[in-house]
Amino acid sequence: MAGSGIHPKQVHEILSMSDYLEPLMELMASLPSEERVILVGHSKGGLCISAAMERFPDKVSVGVFATAFMFGPNLTSETVIQQFNEGLDSEGYMDTQYGFHNGQDKPTSSFLFGPNLLASKLYQLSPPEDLTLALSLVRPVGVCKDEESNKAMAVTKEKYGSVRRVYIVCNEDKILTEDFQRWMIANNPPDEVKLIPDSDHMPMFSKPYELCSCLEEIAEKYH
Repeated sequence: MAGSGIHPKQVHEILSMSDYLEPLMELMASLPSEERVILVGHSKGGLCISAAMERFPDKVSVGVFATAFMFGPNLTSETVIQQFNEGLDSEGYMDTQYGFHNGQDKPTSSFLFGPNLLASKLYQLSPPEDLTLALSLVRPVGVCKDEESNKAMAVTKEKYGSVRRVYIVCNEDKILTEDFQRWMIANNPPDEVKLIPDSDHMPMFSKPYELCSCLEEIAEKYH
């Protein structure tokens, strides 16, 4: 995604969800019409693959949500985010830092997860070396609440709803809690639900073999 990983854009250059999604949408558009892919979204990536499923339903064989935000035609992204925020414990976002690139009198435009939050709620069961790497690479995340972004995240039963979905529950996730994951599943039921026991928010680090096994099973069944 734009402004993530090694992508050169900076967070203040991402003004909408369309900007953020641009690399994924360009990739999907470049695929041959007869090619179908498996999209895997983790955490906020669930929002991204949902938008791609809506725009390119014929190119997606299955959308996989790994402890990810998952909305749908009858469950808006705004409702999902509101439910998530209401479910936060008293510690909230802990030492997260907030950015106000549009001015201190304007709404928050970005946030940067702090080391205490990463250690206690995202990587608490992951190897320490993975937490150390994350601390050195973490980047700010943009917050897009404009009307254009809301439209970009809207999905329909005809397009998004035609793509099969699998949700992977990580029951020791302390940020997207199991209760929250199960709430999304109940309100927007996928085709299948899988569980990775004893996984934190980062299953690729805390339970890499189990995650790979899950993805292999999904690929064999749906692709």
